[in-house]
Amino acid sequence: MGENVDFTPERVRKRDGRIVPFDRQRIERAIYKAFQAVGEENEQWPRELSIMVTRKLFEKFGEKTIVDIETIQDLVEETLIENGFSKAAKAYILYRRKRQEAREALTVAVDVEKIVQEYLIKADWRTQENSNTTYSYPGLVLHVAGSVMAHYTLNHIYPDEVKEAHVNADIHIHDLSYGITAYCAGWS
Repeated sequence: MGENVDFTPERVRKRDGRIVPFDRQRIERAIYKAFQAVGEENEQWPRELSIMVTRKLFEKFGEKTIVDIETIQDLVEETLIENGFSKAAKAYILYRRKRQEAREALTVAVDVEKIVQEYLIKADWRTQENSNTTYSYPGLVLHVAGSVMAHYTLNHIYPDEVKEAHVNADIHIHDLSYGITAYCAGWS
């Protein structure tokens, strides 16, 4: 397989919405790191596999000029698995998961300011969810801590299907901030 690639997207949409130029070598480096993580350093396979990923992008999207980073990463996983590199695929998947967790942790840290602001102006409906707390400084502290715990519970306790259903408002999990302990239950 040669270095020529029939098509490369012009740009990539990052998770934060920024649009950056497509760079096949970034895919190659990511694949190389996956091989490196499992002790199988090889410079030929990452290059060949990155070309395969780029060809798949063309087959899947044709002349589309902007491709989401998640789509590219999904195709990297698929290509590694299809070509028998399950150990490298697992390392790549684990790396993606760790990066996702790091992004989520940063989001929680940034959202604390928003949580406080929304509490102070009573813009967040969750301030009224627990009738046992009042609008006060202790209520604010409980609300901020509860928001952090709710985030943790949703991302680490519940399965993805339940999380997605809650986030999409298909269901509502009451007292999510108490998700790691028994708090309030009712049966009929």
